[in-house]
Amino acid sequence: MSAPRIGVSIVTMGDRPQAVEALLASVAMQDVRPTRLVIIGNGTTLPDYAATPGLEDLDGGVTTIELPENLGCPGGRNEGLRRLAEIGDVDVVIELDDDGLLVDKDVFRRVRDHFAADDRLGIVGFRIADEHGETQRRHVPRLRAGDPMRGGQVTAFLGGGHAFSMKMLAETGLWPAEFFFTHEETDLAWRALDAGWKVLYEPELLLQHPKTSPARHAVYYRMTARNRVWLARRNLPLPLVPAYLSTWTLLTLARTRDPKGLRAWAGGFAEGVRTPCGDRRPMRWSTVWRMTRLGRPPVI
Repeated sequence: MSAPRIGVSIVTMGDRPQAVEALLASVAMQDVRPTRLVIIGNGTTLPDYAATPGLEDLDGGVTTIELPENLGCPGGRNEGLRRLAEIGDVDVVIELDDDGLLVDKDVFRRVRDHFAADDRLGIVGFRIADEHGETQRRHVPRLRAGDPMRGGQVTAFLGGGHAFSMKMLAETGLWPAEFFFTHEETDLAWRALDAGWKVLYEPELLLQHPKTSPARHAVYYRMTARNRVWLARRNLPLPLVPAYLSTWTLLTLARTRDPKGLRAWAGGFAEGVRTPCGDRRPMRWSTVWRMTRLGRPPVI
């Protein structure tokens, strides 16, 4: 396979201008140049990023998209992916959090080489680490998360830094925009696996990212519960839906000490049950078995 053309997509709400500038500088220093860079203003206007040093001479240039409202992370990313698909000069798209930073200069080259070597590779997930080199347990996409440097095929990936095959996205569809926040990565990974694509965790691909807690967002508990219900309803064979939701209910009750958070979680769970979840396309039982062999059956 010839070397795939790389595109980069970054979504920002305009509240981290210095972090975005640092991220763009780290994109500019890569030893493989992207064909195109798309920056999406999610409910915000954008400065003239086309003049960013090192990016002003990209073959495809810098494309900016200013959305009139915040569509959430998956909705904003979809706008960038649609634009890249329309333009048609990108084979692999790398999506990066706007407060992330590429420390190494060979990230894009490694991504390119992974996709060039395997035409059934659909997703490559990066390792997320803070400025001290620590990777939080929740950022390791496997159950046994003790060693974040152990890579290989997995059943999930990290939204902060990853790469997609555009051919895969044409087959599986884009992000579930209705999720708005949380679990959209799992939904997309499950659809990719069910379509026969591979998901790879490559810890050598590092995205430096500030250490954070997802609970910092006011909507965390409600959307976490709602989206888990939607995830199960959309993707799992019927016998696995109660098993998956029961497992996560027990884990939530065991882990959550905030009564207010639990009330919000219960409200989100009820919302997930009674509201439309989008198209239901249950995965094949062969996919369930494949995920089980990869170490994470879709019940946890």
